Amino acid sequence: MYLFASEAVSAGHPDKCADIIADSIVDRLLQLDPAAKVATEVFISGKHIIIGGEVRTKVPVDAAFYQEIAIKALKKIGYPEAGFERGETFFPDEAEVHVYVSAQSPDITMGVEKEDSEIGAGDQGMMFGYATSERHDHMPSAFAYAREIRDVLYAYALKHPETFGVDMKTQVVMDYGTKENFDNGKPQRIAKIIVAIAHNKAVELEEVKRVVKKIIREQVVFDSGHFDEDHITYYINNTGRFVQHSPIADSGLTGRKVVCDTYGGYAPIGGGSQSSKDYTKVDRTALYAARWLAKHIVAAGLSRKALVQLSYVIAETRPSSVTVDTQHTSLTEMKDEELSQLIAEKFPLTPRWITQKFGLDRPGEERFLYADIAAKGQIGYAAYPWEVLDELDWFRSLKA
Repeated sequence: MYLFASEAVSAGHPDKCADIIADSIVDRLLQLDPAAKVATEVFISGKHIIIGGEVRTKVPVDAAFYQEIAIKALKKIGYPEAGFERGETFFPDEAEVHVYVSAQSPDITMGVEKEDSEIGAGDQGMMFGYATSERHDHMPSAFAYAREIRDVLYAYALKHPETFGVDMKTQVVMDYGTKENFDNGKPQRIAKIIVAIAHNKAVELEEVKRVVKKIIREQVVFDSGHFDEDHITYYINNTGRFVQHSPIADSGLTGRKVVCDTYGGYAPIGGGSQSSKDYTKVDRTALYAARWLAKHIVAAGLSRKALVQLSYVIAETRPSSVTVDTQHTSLTEMKDEELSQLIAEKFPLTPRWITQKFGLDRPGEERFLYADIAAKGQIGYAAYPWEVLDELDWFRSLKA
């Protein structure tokens, strides 16, 4: 056995509540003012929601503006669930929202807004993109399964609040068999599935286990051979009870689930989270671009795995480095340093270029909302613009 574990959390997890509120603010401000600069953080504890940070926008905003966004976001997540009482879950209408948002420093603006309409990086930083041939979506298996299990359980909870709450965590332990299989992206089977899911106090533990297993068995699509229930060890609500949940049971903070937001521990993460930030912040834009590049490298058949690092200097437009690491899985004679150079020459990778390519300044229901991305994960879903393989011909040409 050679085991590797990854976890996912639902939109109702307190940390995700904070991320979703923060990105709901980003969504709304960019819809009103596409040039808005946003960096707001959210902390939730009990009935208190604290919103702080910096914003620059032409739109007049006040405390009530942020308060309304926070309450709407929590209701969209699914709070309060009909099957739970006060003291067991979060009631948004009872929340006390405290707003401490100031104007963004003009020293940052000076470096971000360029005369030639270019955008300087809103901060220094480095971000990583990762892709693997383990699955059709080029995501690592344990992490992808943890998210898919979370997604079906969350959907069930929304429809059946008399049974489950929307606060949950899932984890999958994948057995690769050998370290060599792990290195080459060849998972063998799921060894363990761990679920913590809020439940109505009238629902006994055995019923929780039965329903969770049934949902996973019937609704998650597993690759051939990966799911053999007779050889999977389950841990479902391992304390025996999970009734009190939501931010009243555990505090939530923006940016505390960056591993769940990206690659589930299979790859490094960058210097900051994506949620709460507008498109000038490379913590967001560079992650999307790096994932787009890594996915192309693997999908084009250049390697079985790809790790791409992009780094930036505040106020500069082009990245200070572009680095590709195929992790000894290259399928061509090309060296990683050559591929790094070719990519750096082909794609500008400036914040402006990334923003325009993926429409990052235009969030909306018809395309994507940052709040929805915060709820599900920053990468790996086909509907995201940065998951589209629109440059495959160029990448495939490098094999010649």
